[in-house]
Amino acid sequence: MKTQGQMNRIFATERPHDDRRDWRNLRGMLPYLWEFRGRAALAIGCLVLAKVANVGVPLILKDIVDAFQEPSAQMLILPVSLLLAYGALKLSASLFNELRDVVFARVRYRAMRRLSTRVLEHLHRLSLRYHLERQSGAVSRDLERGTRSVSTIFNYLVFSVLPVAVEFGLVAAIMIGRYDPSFVLVTFGTVVVYFAFTFAITEWRMDYRHRMNHLDSQANTQAFDSLINYETVKYFGNEQLELKRYDDTLAEWEEMAVASQTSMSVLNFGQGAIIAIGVTLIMTLAAQGVVDGSLSVGDLVLVNALMLQLFIPLGFLGIVYRQIKYALADMDLVFKLLERRPEIQDRTEAKPLVLSEGAIRFEQVDFHYQPERPILHGIDFAIEPGQKLAVVGHSGAGKSTLSRLLFRFYEVTGGRILIDGQDIRDVTQESLRAAIGIVPQDTVLFNESIYYNLAYGRPDAGRAEIERAAEMAHIRTFIESLPDGWNTVVGERGLKLSGGEKQRVAIARAILKRPRILIFDEATSSLDSHTEQAIQQTLAEVAENHTTLVIAHRLSTVVDADRILVLEQGRIREQGRHRELLEAGGHYAAMWELQLREGQMPVGSTDRQNSADIGP
Repeated sequence: MKTQGQMNRIFATERPHDDRRDWRNLRGMLPYLWEFRGRAALAIGCLVLAKVANVGVPLILKDIVDAFQEPSAQMLILPVSLLLAYGALKLSASLFNELRDVVFARVRYRAMRRLSTRVLEHLHRLSLRYHLERQSGAVSRDLERGTRSVSTIFNYLVFSVLPVAVEFGLVAAIMIGRYDPSFVLVTFGTVVVYFAFTFAITEWRMDYRHRMNHLDSQANTQAFDSLINYETVKYFGNEQLELKRYDDTLAEWEEMAVASQTSMSVLNFGQGAIIAIGVTLIMTLAAQGVVDGSLSVGDLVLVNALMLQLFIPLGFLGIVYRQIKYALADMDLVFKLLERRPEIQDRTEAKPLVLSEGAIRFEQVDFHYQPERPILHGIDFAIEPGQKLAVVGHSGAGKSTLSRLLFRFYEVTGGRILIDGQDIRDVTQESLRAAIGIVPQDTVLFNESIYYNLAYGRPDAGRAEIERAAEMAHIRTFIESLPDGWNTVVGERGLKLSGGEKQRVAIARAILKRPRILIFDEATSSLDSHTEQAIQQTLAEVAENHTTLVIAHRLSTVVDADRILVLEQGRIREQGRHRELLEAGGHYAAMWELQLREGQMPVGSTDRQNSADIGP
């Protein structure tokens, strides 16, 4: 377990600056409130009316008590009218409180909806580098707490803080207008001491809350990761390792939670003591006034009722302040996320890609993920319209990086990439990606039906088009053989399907999208030899009249390419057609011989080789 000093160092790197930008974050909430400003104003109006009725109750109660102290001929009429007024005020307070809740509900929940949508939109705008480095479990928990914090703050401000402020103003006006300044002095003094004590102790307690948040997110990340990697955990029998890692983090969280609870008890006792002392002093002054005849018994009742109405919600306001501080801490995580700028952004003057032929050109492209680890060096090649270019090489050569750069998930660090003569940095990302279809090496599916995942390639496609794409990808028969057919849910990340089935879904999606440019990144790596032959024919049909980039490890899949680039350590070592490269006896020929010996060539690859050899 980490020491307290270690925890302090971890926490110091995790939490924002000390004031947590609370006022800035509160101002950031105003746009969500402004949409329903009319409703918000009406809710505040109902709040004020409810508090006026609430404060009027003890005033009527004083008159009732005084009426019994001074019997008269109208004794039976006056108290009845006052009692009716008392009941009417009680009813009005309840009515306006409920109206406030009903009117403000739309404001509160719409704010949650808007912020949640905005955060998800922003996450989609952030670049691939962020999503590769993020911790899904921690982000999920932070977003949950952050979006909920908006509702919490609106709820407390409108239902707790403002009501107490209005009620305090009304009580202060009554005290100043009716009683000796000593009453006002004791009342205000008690409130000032109460707030000073609450703020000081709460600020001290916030460190524990921040640490709890950090550890809670860390534990959630660990649990999330262990479940995502369920099979890996089982393969190595490391259930106890995962449980220990999770429990160690929760043990640290437990220590912070206990310290937080202990400090809260100190705070609650101190608040209760301050209120008890204040009420006792006020009641002593009122009782003395009754004894010396300057106040009536009704005044004693009024002062007691006013103090109860003021201090009971004031005691709750201490809890509200703490919860608002916690909510602001949670909200800060979301607003910091929203302030994160995407690494890849459209230029101000960016225009949609004008696609005519689909010619691709890499001009002396250099790239690195980190400056100390360059990936590509001076990559220079062109893919003519309708041409099929293959890139082969050993793992780590930089093959898949080419497709990421073409999609502009990253910016090149040198050179440029052109499509139909347009630098892809000068066009909008949306138009660029709309022009490219891909069958990725690692196909990840949504936890939805197969039909949904197929239709994802072009959501506006009709049922017949989707079924045709599935048929072309040789997966329709499989789908229709399932008990739930097209409505079969594939599981998280498509885990209910085999690797080959997922790849065929990816191929069908690419077919359905109908892009001008196609990328096949190890598109048949998970398929058996028989299915691969069928799919290769399909891919050839799909790629016809398309500009096609094929990234492959298994050379049998690229023998019919118009040109093959051999990539090694980020550099182009050889290029040419399959036959030319074999005759050259270089890197490509050595890879071909190695794969032949290892049996990686499926049945029929020789036929395709011979077919390719017929070409120019």
